[in-house]
Amino acid sequence: MLQCLLFFWLNIFHPFYVSVTEVVQQKNNGAVQVSSRIFFDDLERALEKQYKTKVNILKPADRKQVDALITRYIKAHLKISANGKALDLKYLGYEIEEDAAWCYFEMVDVPSIKHLSIKNDILFEQHESQSNLVHAIVNGQRKSTKLDNPKSEVAFTY
Repeated sequence: MLQCLLFFWLNIFHPFYVSVTEVVQQKNNGAVQVSSRIFFDDLERALEKQYKTKVNILKPADRKQVDALITRYIKAHLKISANGKALDLKYLGYEIEEDAAWCYFEMVDVPSIKHLSIKNDILFEQHESQSNLVHAIVNGQRKSTKLDNPKSEVAFTY
């Protein structure tokens, strides 16, 4: 019981900071789909700090402006290369699920991936203890890792 109480109090006073990014290459058309789950309050703070403007992701006054800020921020902090070629991901939008924003990107007609390199330093400038989980699925084969600030790069071979 004491361990449970201690764990509870540690989590209150030492919150954890984590995002999850999944990169999936579709077998049928070669499209690469990327989704990033980021706590929306942390993302709002990062956008406000980076772009010096008030941001409300839950109820945006100007959804296009928020979409543009999210696109710009994530593209600056999430770089993906397939077979040595940088992917220019197209932003599809975001949705809120509980306390997180799911941000979606896609690139079509990507040749079969043999080597995937990912740099993900989302929110690293916000939190020294930020961790970013990365899952990549190519040809049905799933590979995963955890990037703890300041480590921001991973490469997978398929």
